[in-house]
Amino acid sequence: MNIYGIGGSVVHSRFVKQFPSHAPPRQCFALGFLIACALAAQQMALGQQSLFQGSVPTDTASTTPLALTLRGAIERGLKTNLGLLISESTSETVRGQRMEALSALLPKLNARVTQAEEQISLKQLGFNLKIPGVSIPSINGPFHYTDVRAYASWAAYDYSARKNLQVSSENRRAVQLSLMDARDLVVTAAASAYLQIVADASRVEAIRSQVETSQALYDRANDRQNAGTAAGIDVLRARVELKQQQQRLLAATNQFDKDKLALGRVIGLPNGQDFNLAETTPYTPLAALTQDEAVQTALRQRADYQSQQARVTASEAALKAAHGERYPTGNITADYGAVGPALNDSHGTFTVIASASVNIFDGGRISGEVVQARAALKQRRDELANLAADIAYQINTALLDIKTAADQVAVARDNLDLANETLAQARDRFSAGVSDNIEVVQAQDSVASANDSLISALYSHNVAKVALARDLGGAEQGIQKYLEVK
Repeated sequence: MNIYGIGGSVVHSRFVKQFPSHAPPRQCFALGFLIACALAAQQMALGQQSLFQGSVPTDTASTTPLALTLRGAIERGLKTNLGLLISESTSETVRGQRMEALSALLPKLNARVTQAEEQISLKQLGFNLKIPGVSIPSINGPFHYTDVRAYASWAAYDYSARKNLQVSSENRRAVQLSLMDARDLVVTAAASAYLQIVADASRVEAIRSQVETSQALYDRANDRQNAGTAAGIDVLRARVELKQQQQRLLAATNQFDKDKLALGRVIGLPNGQDFNLAETTPYTPLAALTQDEAVQTALRQRADYQSQQARVTASEAALKAAHGERYPTGNITADYGAVGPALNDSHGTFTVIASASVNIFDGGRISGEVVQARAALKQRRDELANLAADIAYQINTALLDIKTAADQVAVARDNLDLANETLAQARDRFSAGVSDNIEVVQAQDSVASANDSLISALYSHNVAKVALARDLGGAEQGIQKYLEVK
């Protein structure tokens, strides 16, 4: 029998990343934005796994099965996976929020045209001057005028707004890095699902071979009973073994078909689109890699770690922005236009105002924002330290899994060879009439167990390499390297 795959279950772990929510008003933009990020991250944590297991199907189903390679599955996932599409939308949202923060520092310019028709009462305005011999009417008008004017304003100096811009810039960088991390998660999900199907196919092939062996032994027992050299119990025992193997084949085939559907959901295949595996995943030992080297590489490459660093920087800027609300601000406003009874009978007028303002007493509002910003900064720093420790743990775990799985593959291969040899000898003894078929049935069970152990060990080894590629950062390149994907 040809063992060409691995066995086990699809593992989608560490699919928890932070994505910002909607931005609050500019006055508390930095702090409010960071709080929104934290709340959004908590809400997203529970839904991340389902997001990356879903997709937006594209195209229409073809009656011809696709020849799907591992790289092809990954490429399809990167185009259609729901988790990645949502991450891209979040990135665009944060880009718009940064544009809003930038607008607070840029000059504003607008224009207005006014056509007025007025009549005023001097008495209503408090003008009640009486001059002997002069008649001053109390009602003036109606009269009209036209005013065409341009207005400009500029926050010449606003320390808090500048820091808010830095907050939004760092958050945008964090989300862009989270988008890169989401790509790694899609690659991991697609690769894990593909490897699961490879394992299922290998298991189906192994059980089908066992069914054929059981059928041959059942036929042999029938022949020997008809010849009077075997008891009826041997035939019954062989038939029971055949039925058990057929049941295993049905269950394995059903699981294979279900896992194909699961992969289709991850990579966006249209409903009803069948596909065949176009390649196998060979067993290749992992090249020597020390834990310290791996951890340092991960801290340099992991997009989620760099994203968390950007969030720490954003929190530092948010704290400075909160302090900065106590600093003076400088503003310049100006207008210029032409005003008169008509456009051809008007005169230019202008106004230029430079002003400065300072917050003297706010009832403790700024102090409250500083306390919250300082707490948010501590939380981000703690999260960064925890992520660094978690990365080291993940890498050490993956390296241990790879080593253990490699040892299990070696042992399982030896065990399978011994089980096949035992089965061959038991069949020979039964055919020669030296023993009944109890030994044969037991040997068949040993072969089945040895096959399953080998498939599981191969799967564990390859999926651990997928996890290591994800843990180091750059999962797509890592999988290509460790699994030797063409």
